[in-house]
Amino acid sequence: MLYPSIDSLLNKIDSKYSLVSVAAKRARAMQQAHDERLPKYVSYKHVGKALEEIYSGELTYRVPKKSETGAIYGKDSSIGK
Repeated sequence: MLYPSIDSLLNKIDSKYSLVSVAAKRARAMQQAHDERLPKYVSYKHVGKALEEIYSGELTYRVPKKSETGAIYGKDSSIGK
């Protein structure tokens, strides 16, 4: 049985795609920096630990506003052309 369950995680993050993306990025960061935010984990794998952090509310995400994405890429950027 998966802990935490997908249904309980989808109460924290709105879509499965966002959930996978956030968990994968956090797992990579945890693996590289050996940074753990919770005192105890059920899982021993980094992805499971990231999902536990999301479930506990320790890890969240935000969607950047449209004006913020222009600042990241710049108005004269050739990305996406």
